[in-house]
Amino acid sequence: MLIHRYKNNGYNIVMDINSGSVHVVDELVYDVVGILENEKDTDKIVAQLQDKYTRADIETAIAECEELQEAGMLFTEDVYRNAITDFKKRETVVKALCLHIAHDCNLACKYCFAEEGEYHGRRALMSFEVGKKALDFLIANSGNRTNLEVDFFGGEPLMNWQVVKDLVAYGREQESVHNKKFRFTLTTNGVLLNDEIMEFANKEMNNVVLSIDGRKEIHDMMRPFRKGAGSYDLIVPKFQKFAESRNQDKYYVRGTFTRNNLDFSQDVLHLADLGFEQISVEPVVTDPAEDYALREEDIPVICEQYDLLAKEMIKRQKDGKGFNFFHFMIDLTGGPCVYKRLSGCGSGTEYLAVTPWGDLYPCHQFVGEEKYLMGNVDEGITKTDIVDEFKCCNVYAKSACQDCFARFYCSGGCAANSYNCHGTINDVYEVGCELQRKRVECAIMIKAALAE
Repeated sequence: MLIHRYKNNGYNIVMDINSGSVHVVDELVYDVVGILENEKDTDKIVAQLQDKYTRADIETAIAECEELQEAGMLFTEDVYRNAITDFKKRETVVKALCLHIAHDCNLACKYCFAEEGEYHGRRALMSFEVGKKALDFLIANSGNRTNLEVDFFGGEPLMNWQVVKDLVAYGREQESVHNKKFRFTLTTNGVLLNDEIMEFANKEMNNVVLSIDGRKEIHDMMRPFRKGAGSYDLIVPKFQKFAESRNQDKYYVRGTFTRNNLDFSQDVLHLADLGFEQISVEPVVTDPAEDYALREEDIPVICEQYDLLAKEMIKRQKDGKGFNFFHFMIDLTGGPCVYKRLSGCGSGTEYLAVTPWGDLYPCHQFVGEEKYLMGNVDEGITKTDIVDEFKCCNVYAKSACQDCFARFYCSGGCAANSYNCHGTINDVYEVGCELQRKRVECAIMIKAALAE
């Protein structure tokens, strides 16, 4: 498959999969393109469409498509496949760490893959000494790369706030020594957020993720304290103040929707109505046996919600009340490098997670999965075969990706989701794939609508 055609919100859209070119076309060109991919004979194309259009118009449309093809914008061949043979050989450097600063949490979120911060293990806080070794490991394994990323994660990282501050200070000291630049980020549920923390974060954190699920009844149902009380009323005023203090930039509120709120577009709009301009509300990935787990039969309803949300976002943008929705943010101008397009986030190669006691895993979702314990901050990576396995995890290693039009936008999806569903990183989470395809279609439609 070289192209993907679809209709959305009154737009006829043609995507050239391999080049990334997107065309908004009329009905005639839309029909011609659909036949032209497999049939080049003009007479046969005319025969199929002569009941709707004149021969002259059909021939003109064919000529326009051929011009696009000659320009490398339609029916382009896959130029990336040949790059795959070198994937295992390519040199990779570690450029990002997810520091599990606290394997403990003050909430008891029902869908938490970290089991209230414990990650299949014991509650623990990372010491400054372990964190320092982690930063030293990152510097030592980052090669010539200048910009390094460190996310303070949990559990709830604010339960170990002094160590966060100390590690930021240590990182800043090392920047000039090693010609590095740290980009620190923080993910928090907001319970312990206060003015001092906000002030420090605004000075030192390039991005902050604020966890909230949307409407009060939805948030309190899924993100309660351990004794059952909801956390919405406590965190919302703090998050609003924090977002404003960052000029509605370099943060996002991040929620999870479940089967309990399949009308999640209302939660996104609720967050927008609270004043947040950077929003992410993502589908839950959990044990299918859970009553809140998404099911295959929910997909049509969820896709309809994405359509509703996309239309409302266009309206609000044109009314001067726009906001960003993480899953509808898409780059059509050139996109990332070839390796990023094919293998995604870099987990297990460029991006690693560090436990409170210094163990290294491919990413935060593999923490506690002993099969994927890669080493530790004292000895470094001792299981290089895991690195090689993740180097070879790409869209061409996954049979389900071969004919998927969205493969260069999702890069094959999440390795952890694949592992949790199928026991291998080289498969896909099918429900997630369906939703990803819908999000890509909506994102491109929004671009078309706002370009008018």
